[in-house]
Amino acid sequence: MRFLLLFLLLSFYMNAQNKNPNLPFFEISSKKNNYTSVNIIYRLIEGAGYRYYWASKDLKKGDLEYKPNSTSISSYETLEHIYVLSETILNSVFNKVNYRPTNQIPESYQKLREGTLNNLKKFNDVIINKSEDDLKIIKIIFNRDGREVSFPFWNLLNGQISDMIYHTGQIVSFRRTTGNPIQKGVNVFLGKTKTFN
Repeated sequence: MRFLLLFLLLSFYMNAQNKNPNLPFFEISSKKNNYTSVNIIYRLIEGAGYRYYWASKDLKKGDLEYKPNSTSISSYETLEHIYVLSETILNSVFNKVNYRPTNQIPESYQKLREGTLNNLKKFNDVIINKSEDDLKIIKIIFNRDGREVSFPFWNLLNGQISDMIYHTGQIVSFRRTTGNPIQKGVNVFLGKTKTFN
């Protein structure tokens, strides 16, 4: 009986550790059935966030340092790039300028991960309250050396959002190569993760 109780407590503890309530996109919980432009964008970000959450979870030093060859960037540098993409995504919803080159990148793996996930969550918190007309005035604005250019929201879809999903896939591939694949049970189709005890 004591063994069973200990096993149940340990299983509960492991599940609690797996679900970090402080980080968004542990799972996709949206139940929206109304196919509006805003809801579709919201869901796209949920999907990107869910993939990133699990792709970037529990990376070790060897995973972060890995690069396919000497001319490639490492997994850690890829996480930095994904962070910048998430920052641009967030800034767009406020029509906030993105200065290039950027020097505001967090300086640790955990802070990069948290910052990226929180940027996506903040974007979704704002975008969900936008109207179709609001989407027309959202701009992606860049400033490089004092020269400012802007692009419509469309470019965010095929640009930063798609790019983030693309690079998240690289992290998945790289960590598989280093022998630390993403957790078993991650289901990107359902947006849920089955835990195994």
